[in-house]
Amino acid sequence: QVQLVESGGGLVQPGGSLRLSCAASGSILSISDMGWYRQAPGKQRELVATVNSGDITIYADSVKGRFTISRDSGKNTVYLQMNSLKPEDTAVYYCNMVVWAPVRTNYWGQGTQVTVSS
Repeated sequence: QVQLVESGGGLVQPGGSLRLSCAASGSILSISDMGWYRQAPGKQRELVATVNSGDITIYADSVKGRFTISRDSGKNTVYLQMNSLKPEDTAVYYCNMVVWAPVRTNYWGQGTQVTVSS
């Protein structure tokens, strides 16, 4: 069984920064795609950013230039550095990984709350 554990959420003022981390554990052969999604109250879950095994990244237009996704494949960990945070970034952030263990399975973290407010 594979588990994803997230950390780093919290309350921050507009213009501030936060760094989210998500570590996978269990019987993992490899991880292809890693990503972050978010869900605000009353809205659907949306893509924030993804990074594949070749370090190719994709960002939502709303976070380009402010957020940076990165991965440490040796630690089975994905990070999301969030700068210049805005109130509209407030949401529960979920990490997602496509894990081969041994079959290809999509896993989600439990979610971490990010609140941007003065």
